[in-house]
Amino acid sequence: MSTETILVLGGSFAGLGAAHYALKHVIPSLPKKEGVTYNVTMVNPSKDFYWRIAGPRASVSKELMPAKKLFYPIEPGFTYAFPKFKFIQGTATHVDPAGQTVSVTTAEGEQQSIPYAALVIATGVTTPSPLFTQTTDQTALEHVYEAFQAGLKNAKTVVIGGGGPVGVEAAGEISEILNGKPGFFQSAPTNPKAKVTLVSGDKKLLPILREAISQQAEQLLKRVGCNIVYNTKVVSTTKEGDETKIELSNGETIVADIYIDATGVRPNTGFLPKEWLDNRNKVACNHKTLRVEHESAGPRVYVIGDVGSYTRGGVMDMADAVPVAMTNLKTDLIAHFSGTAPGSDRHYNPNLKESQVVPIGTQKGVGAFNGNKLPSVMVWAIKGRDYLIGQLAEPTVRGDSWKKDPKWIPAQTATSKVGLSAN
Repeated sequence: MSTETILVLGGSFAGLGAAHYALKHVIPSLPKKEGVTYNVTMVNPSKDFYWRIAGPRASVSKELMPAKKLFYPIEPGFTYAFPKFKFIQGTATHVDPAGQTVSVTTAEGEQQSIPYAALVIATGVTTPSPLFTQTTDQTALEHVYEAFQAGLKNAKTVVIGGGGPVGVEAAGEISEILNGKPGFFQSAPTNPKAKVTLVSGDKKLLPILREAISQQAEQLLKRVGCNIVYNTKVVSTTKEGDETKIELSNGETIVADIYIDATGVRPNTGFLPKEWLDNRNKVACNHKTLRVEHESAGPRVYVIGDVGSYTRGGVMDMADAVPVAMTNLKTDLIAHFSGTAPGSDRHYNPNLKESQVVPIGTQKGVGAFNGNKLPSVMVWAIKGRDYLIGQLAEPTVRGDSWKKDPKWIPAQTATSKVGLSAN
């Protein structure tokens, strides 16, 4: 008896989606062959799925965002698929495309070599601040939060670098917990406990949103005591005792009790061959099929999520990307195991309409969805109450979104596999 494995690297939104889709819609479609079984194996550094969307609130208060709302065991979400699903707590360290294997260091320090028939890279990204990324396990991240919250209690000066959604959300949560909720007619706190500064390298906050929404975000931040510095970047930071010295590109220097780097993300691609990556260290892929097409990658390698070159990022993009990559994986595997020509490719078409929902504190927020501006109360109702946990956390782990395969109409003839390569 031999086992053919669909290997999924990563257990966050992209990895969970890929694994559930493969179990529900790929494996049942593969050719039945005597002596051959099919399997989905997931490799992830933590045994728990971390709801990273809630990081800005979880970082400031375990009362507002307790751990039980942040971490969800991965394996129980796949009980319906045992024994076709296998979970390995570990970290990928090397890919051998010629041998079609991935080297993994497990949580216990063991070295494993895992063969694959198809490989899905869904390793995501890491934030420069440890507050918004789970790098190992639940316990380690809880310790990070505990230390940060202890320092926050007595902080008089806080600086956040980065005017994107994470920076704005973190600034709102920190300002509100330090300076209190604003009154109905207050434009700013009358007696703020702390000076909170958000440093934006852009000319406005939340760059993908329209100017009017960015201005609204600025007003809401000021109401909780956060000042914004525009067109300025953090050049360097130096830890000096309990304080941090922050050098800005405008020549100014700020000494802060707390500094938070929310200036973007870093793709988790250090274990991959350099030639597979683009100039941002993301996995370069065909932007239509989501295949990794570099000649050295070999057959049946795909990428899903923020680690891929095809996407501008965000959880909402998974609804479009997962079915594309996994349908093409299914098509390729059927052709591989049956010896037939592959069928039509499914194509990824990004939704580029203005969509971003950003809570600012526990009561307000700004945003747009599918090009429509959202009122603050709707931002609170959608995301600000609990950062979508009640609506989506457990269903994401269970794979509820992938019970049915989203419909698509294949082309009458096989489409070309030469597309928008990101090199």
